[in-house]
Formats: sequence, C-alpha cells, structure tokens
Amino acid sequence: MLKIICAAALILGGSAAGLTQAALAQGSATPDVVKDLAPTGKLRAAINVTNRVLAQEDPAGGEPRGVSVDLARELAKRLGVPVELTVYRGAGTVFEAAKTGKWDIAFFAIEPVRAAEVDFTAAYVIIEGGYAVPNSSPIKSIADVDRPGIKIAVGQGSAYDLYLTRTLKNAQLVRAPSANNGYLTLFLDQKLDVVAGVKPIVAAWAKTRTDMRVLDGAFQQIMQAMGTPKGRGEAGRRYLAAFVEEMKKSGFVADGLKRSNQPDAAVAPPSGN
Repeated sequence: MLKIICAAALILGGSAAGLTQAALAQGSATPDVVKDLAPTGKLRAAINVTNRVLAQEDPAGGEPRGVSVDLARELAKRLGVPVELTVYRGAGTVFEAAKTGKWDIAFFAIEPVRAAEVDFTAAYVIIEGGYAVPNSSPIKSIADVDRPGIKIAVGQGSAYDLYLTRTLKNAQLVRAPSANNGYLTLFLDQKLDVVAGVKPIVAAWAKTRTDMRVLDGAFQQIMQAMGTPKGRGEAGRRYLAAFVEEMKKSGFVADGLKRSNQPDAAVAPPSGN
C-alpha cells in the first residue's frame, strides 16, 4: 500500500457548537468533530484505485487523483489536519482494513454487509453495474444472465459481488481478486460466460477487444458513499453527512468527475434525511 502525506491548510476558526450548514460552508469544525474524524491528528483516507471512476492511480508513482481524492483533501482542509492517502486495490481490502482501524474515511458502495463495520453517509456518486459477454454468446439481455449453468466473473468483495450474491437465483459467481483487473483475466482464462463489474470499466475493457459486447442497461445502481469505521462519535458522523451534501450541492463532486474524465458517473441526488 502506498502512503502519501499531503499538507492541508488550517481551517477558519469557529467555536459554534452546532453543525449548521453555515458553519460547514465556512470550513468550521469543532474539536469534537476533529477528534471523531481524525483521532490521530491526521485524516487517514482509504483510496480504492481499482474503481477508476472514483480514483485513478498514477503509473509513474505520483499521487492518485479523482473525485474521492479531491473529497479527502477538502475534508482534511476543513478539519485543519494533514491528509494521508493510503492506496488500496479492491473494496474488499478496504472493508477488511476497517476492522483494524487503519483508516478514518473511505469511499465505497453502500452495502448491507459493510454496514456492520462502517457508518455510511448518503451517496455522492451513482455508478451502474454492467455485464459483458462474448459476441458469440446467446445472452442478449440482463434478464438472460440469471440462468442455470451461467458462470459470471466478478471481483471478490466488490459491491457488485455482494449485490449479485444476494440477488442471483441460478447463475454462479466465480470470484477473483479485483487488483490488476484479476476478474477480467479470470473471465478469459476460464472461458466464463459473463463478466460483471462497474459498467464504465467493463465497457472500456470491452472496447479494446473485437470479441466482446456490453449488454444494454444495468443490473445495479451502485451508490458510492463516504464512510467511517463503526464506533466513531456522533459529531463526526453528522459533520461528514453534511459535508457530502454540501459537496454535491455546490458542484464540487460534479467538477471532480469532470476533471478526472468520468462522464458515465452521475452525482447522487440530495439526501432525504
């Protein structure tokens, strides 16, 4: 895992006890908030670079970029602490690291299994889950996939793995590490029937091949959120929830997606809470 320390500017002073939107917009965070979200004196952010819609790794070894990186830096700025970006290659490894307290905030899809260890905000980005099949496949639609004998390659511990595990009735999942697109390699090596994944990633991969096609539509709307490990204080959870809502409303999330060239992701609507 790559660790990168970035200096963050000090926040504007503010001693108001309430977590109002006005205070949040000014960058204020009370000591209780800072203690909840950055108990070590720095904001340790888990960045999953296998979901390239949210974060992109620098092949030259520099800092990752993407909307999740932008959000981590902005939050650290408002808390008045440095940000430490730890790169993970798979949402499953991020989730496992939550159990040992290795990060303070993370960016991954809302899932019931994960909610046992993580407190999620509302979604900030929505991404589709999609299927690709060989051109010669008789599978023509999303509805054709869940049939006996169909084998689907997935990234182990990913949001779409967890979702399909809950919802498929007949098809069989075949799991591979998400790192380095292991599920795509597995699909080819084992000559499986379907490959499932974040649709923009699967579609980009399919475009590089002449023997693959992407099915129309989506099998899942993947709700990407920020999260903190269970057991953090209420002040921090409330602040983070309000932070996400402001980042959506202000255009910060949309700008981050645009800067990282992710036109297939959508900003999530305002939370109803």
